[in-house]
Amino acid sequence: MTEATLIATFPNHLLAEMAIKDLAAKNFKMPSMSIVGQGYHTDEQAVGFYNMGDRIKFWGKRGAFWGRLWGLFFGGVAVTVPGVGPIMVLGYLAAAVVSALEGAVVVGGVSALAAALSSIGIPKNSIVQYVTALKADAFLVSVHGSEEELTRARAILGHSGPSSMELHPAAAA
Repeated sequence: MTEATLIATFPNHLLAEMAIKDLAAKNFKMPSMSIVGQGYHTDEQAVGFYNMGDRIKFWGKRGAFWGRLWGLFFGGVAVTVPGVGPIMVLGYLAAAVVSALEGAVVVGGVSALAAALSSIGIPKNSIVQYVTALKADAFLVSVHGSEEELTRARAILGHSGPSSMELHPAAAA
């Protein structure tokens, strides 16, 4: 089965969270989904996170948001992307980001996020659009699966208020 990726851009964290919850309610498996967004903003308060055992606690303006979502996903990573700042990546894209970092794929000014997106078949021009959206404080919600599953995901996400949505074919072997 060939898998592809559907990426929807949302203008704020509330719509992105609603989209994730809508997909989960329609039986999409959490390991096939990801959310990416700016990790935190400083507003003269402490920011950051810690985990103890299977619990994680976030501080900052979006602490409750990231904390709720962390509980739904099976992993995540916080990285700083040049030109964007600190971002959180939860879900299947987190493993690709970690792989990019560990494999020294990040060369020539390409960020770990860009390398991760490229590794799953996202074209360079789309990566530039997604990084630009993140700079503008938007959120990316992605679903990875068969064309049939992604057709269904597109219909669900379309009702959640995305700014844009694009289907990317599977990466060439």
